[in-house]
Amino acid sequence: MAHEHKLEIFRGLWKFKSNTQKIWGVLVFLTIITAIEVVLGIYKPDVLMTPLMSPFEGGFMATLGNIFFSPIIYMKSLNFIFIVLTLVKAYYITWDFMHMRDETGAMRKMVVWTAVFLICYLMFILLQEGGYVFGVYNAEDALIKRDF
Repeated sequence: MAHEHKLEIFRGLWKFKSNTQKIWGVLVFLTIITAIEVVLGIYKPDVLMTPLMSPFEGGFMATLGNIFFSPIIYMKSLNFIFIVLTLVKAYYITWDFMHMRDETGAMRKMVVWTAVFLICYLMFILLQEGGYVFGVYNAEDALIKRDF
């Protein structure tokens, strides 16, 4: 049974005549994104090496703001750009190369929401374990000191 694949990317902005052309088009797009990442990683512009904002100070609302916004506004702009570009690449690899775009809506939701749940769970575990290890290595009576 032959399956028809959608021969467009960027929500129909770019249309291709065959699957081969589409594969090459997506490959060129992913290569351009990767080249941008590599160039930014090599040169690390000073403008992008500072956080977007400094932490809020004073009061309960400032503490809540720091907790809520800390993953985004205290991150260096370069890291934020890397995360966004990586998500764009992951989207196009999954949607075009793995043909997720051609699946039914329920199948897409099952795959995406499972991945989102597992990524959130992994981030929670990494942050909890990282905080514990940091506390153990930086205690006053720690027998093991950081050596890395």
